Amino acid sequence: MTYRFTARVATTEIDPDGYFTEAALAEGEDGSGFNLMFMAGEEEPDDQEVALGMDTHCLVTPGQGTAYGCVREAAMEGDVLRVSLDPAALEDLRLTEHEIEAVIEAPAADVSRFREVLAQVLGYGRADAVPTRSGL
Repeated sequence: MTYRFTARVATTEIDPDGYFTEAALAEGEDGSGFNLMFMAGEEEPDDQEVALGMDTHCLVTPGQGTAYGCVREAAMEGDVLRVSLDPAALEDLRLTEHEIEAVIEAPAADVSRFREVLAQVLGYGRADAVPTRSGL
């Protein structure tokens, strides 16, 4: 099964101190409801991050469910994002479905920026954890 939701907010953030980059979607205008936050570091991973498996993208879901390197595929067609997750990460993410589809109903400029930053986030880190991407 696929979990489907409508995202009314598409945001991005690049930390001014250079620590992280984030592309996020949320159901509610105020960030409430179902949300997905895709994050990556700005610098090359250090030895500790490599040892802990944190040398790749990170996904944060409602309730602070968190997993590293869990996105297997991300495809964006128009204003629809489809994400396939590693089923082994579902418990950490506090999700029951490994397929997510988000219809993004945000301003076009926000969607364009989200697409650009999401591509950057998902391309971060070790090669074996970089997901297949299309439309990003």
